[in-house]
Amino acid sequence: MAGHSQFKNIMHRKGKQDAVRSKMFGKLAKEITVAAKMGLPDPNMNPRLRMAILAARAENMPKDNIERAIKKATGGEADAYEEIRYEGRGPGGVMLIVEALTDNRNRTSAAVRSYFTKAGGELGASGSATFLFDHIGEITYPAAAGDADTVMEAAIEAGAEDVTSDENGHTIFCAFADLSDVSKGLEAKLGAPASAKIIWKPQNLVMLDEEKAQSVMKLLDNLDNDDDVQNVFSNFEVSDEVMAKLTA
Repeated sequence: MAGHSQFKNIMHRKGKQDAVRSKMFGKLAKEITVAAKMGLPDPNMNPRLRMAILAARAENMPKDNIERAIKKATGGEADAYEEIRYEGRGPGGVMLIVEALTDNRNRTSAAVRSYFTKAGGELGASGSATFLFDHIGEITYPAAAGDADTVMEAAIEAGAEDVTSDENGHTIFCAFADLSDVSKGLEAKLGAPASAKIIWKPQNLVMLDEEKAQSVMKLLDNLDNDDDVQNVFSNFEVSDEVMAKLTA
């Protein structure tokens, strides 16, 4: 469905651009710091850090911000963040996976639970949503990177599992454990990717009407506006007609 990618497997962002960018940079910096603290501060030796830096560059995060985030980890200034995954059901039976980095589990859990409750949904037990998704690597390139055959050939050589191409660009999927190696192989052939990250890809999509879609988008906004929430993945879909109304 044309344009649907902006609603699935990404954090949904709205509001004033400057405020959105500032919050986004804060979340990207947190991931860089955590990645650098958990492993070596060298992205060539630390796959998670390399992916975090790629994500930051894809959002045009200044180089100084990236370097400061790394130095915060190596200088012992970083807070002790805990990684938590929440799973729940939203309006219309939509399933969501929420990934958070927090220094206060009770605060984050209470906040996430309240967002679901206000939306008429509820949090579920671990595994209540993940079985409906595939945990895989996703690498994207703009259309200018090459035609579909060129990208497909490069993806196969790099060890990818699937490729989709359209007028908006190319999306390459690979096994969770292969993301770093596949992205390096693609970079050698196609240049730096627009993004390279681990995602939860829905196996099937739930079609929503306008009312339910608005409720889900409000839930996504509330989650995205929480500083502790890093990523949100969902399995909902809307028609082109509904999408036009929602984005008008």
